[in-house]
Amino acid sequence: MSRGRRYEEPKLNMKKVFAVIIAIMVVIMFIFIIKGILTKGEEQGKIASKDYLAAFKDNKWGVIDEVGNIVIDPSYAEMIVIPNSKNDVFLCTYNVNYDEGTYQTKALNSKNEEILKEYDQVEAIQNKDKNNNLWYESNVIRVEKEKKYGIIDLKGKELLACQYDEIIALEGIKNALKINKDGKYGIVDNEGKIMLKPEYEDIKALGKDNKAGFIVKVLNEKYGVVDFLGNSILEPKYDEITNVYGNDLYVVKQEGKQILVKKDGTEVLSNGVDKIAAILKNPENGVIYQKGTQYGVMKQTGEITIEPNYEELKEAKSGILIAKKDGKYGIVDLEKNIKVEFKYAAISYHEKADLYIMENENFKNEIMNGDYQVKQTGILMDLDEDKGYLELRQDEEIKYYNFKFEEKNVAEIFTSHTLFLSKKDGKYGLVDKNGTVVVDYIYDDATKQNSYGYVGVKKDGKWGAIDSKGNLIQEPIYDLEDYLKIDFVGRWHLGKDLNMNYYNQL
Repeated sequence: MSRGRRYEEPKLNMKKVFAVIIAIMVVIMFIFIIKGILTKGEEQGKIASKDYLAAFKDNKWGVIDEVGNIVIDPSYAEMIVIPNSKNDVFLCTYNVNYDEGTYQTKALNSKNEEILKEYDQVEAIQNKDKNNNLWYESNVIRVEKEKKYGIIDLKGKELLACQYDEIIALEGIKNALKINKDGKYGIVDNEGKIMLKPEYEDIKALGKDNKAGFIVKVLNEKYGVVDFLGNSILEPKYDEITNVYGNDLYVVKQEGKQILVKKDGTEVLSNGVDKIAAILKNPENGVIYQKGTQYGVMKQTGEITIEPNYEELKEAKSGILIAKKDGKYGIVDLEKNIKVEFKYAAISYHEKADLYIMENENFKNEIMNGDYQVKQTGILMDLDEDKGYLELRQDEEIKYYNFKFEEKNVAEIFTSHTLFLSKKDGKYGLVDKNGTVVVDYIYDDATKQNSYGYVGVKKDGKWGAIDSKGNLIQEPIYDLEDYLKIDFVGRWHLGKDLNMNYYNQL
């Protein structure tokens, strides 16, 4: 007896089968074509992302690329400025007459061709932070034509016409350029958009970026505050305005006295302080104030929360203060409870990681969590809040931890690296991500691989370099004991002045 069928088994339609097969083949071919286009695009992207670096050799300046090849021969007496390392726009200064204060400039590309020749001068816009660390605006150039200034982007597109008497960086602030026209100042951003019209006697930064607004000076020698759209925040009627602000509160000076005011001008605090140093994150907690040379905390009502008994006082997180007393640092709260004893040479707080870094007299570090528990000790080499890791030298070994203090393999941290430091019998070598030895343990010291793939190695007191494949490309011949940072690009080593960011070669 035959078994019955629940349904009729269909017969294969061979035409449809062939059609499906052809369709699948077309899809596969399409995928490979797209992949090829993307791969080509990636390769082109890699070429386009080539880095350019200032180079110094035989007392002359030039340009190299990220593997140490010479792009512009070192032949200039003045340093060549590269506003953006990803763009082949190199700004050269020549024919300098120091007695008369005159000079000429020109722009070159990576083919050593002069570009932007339609301008009389082409210059990078220099800026600096409160520690005098220098940088250049990375995507704009100041240009001059017929003794008037404008700005262009790195491709030569005009962003601001040459009609201003002066264009300089607003000190310490990125993407905010100070323009002067007919003796009046305004602000323009790096896209050429006018943020403040040139109608002020002077302009200063209020905060750490251009979104914080600006302190402006008007004709009657009075100061006010405007936001980044030009709207008035604080009426220009004060003798001075400091860059201490927060929670719609501002520190101003009137009739020789420093006071705390709201943005409507209402006076909040004026008595009992020589200087308001900071506004606390919770406005109800008041301010850090200075009396003589000492610091304390006072509420807006004038009530003293912490007597001015400290040499330094800085808020870490809300209500928690890093303090200095008798030359040592500790941590206290607003109730005067000592959270960390006063025994450290320095303390810093990293908000994103919620970690305190304590430094002893011998430069060793204790790493505390937000509950003031010491979780690791050693010498802190690096703390990257974006990538979420700590790099510590412990017992002559380099170890890595995440912010939960879990030890991580170095290959998990630096996923693009091909070489990693390893130490054996007091000597350094290099291994790959699997731990296989690539460079034998023959060096007295070494650096971690940099973003260009190079490792600095030290032998018999001299430094040299190894490339990303483990080849020794520069014999250890450089005495770099006085250098703050050891770094190589090909056979070139980083210069001593880190502000200038250039590479040197014998």
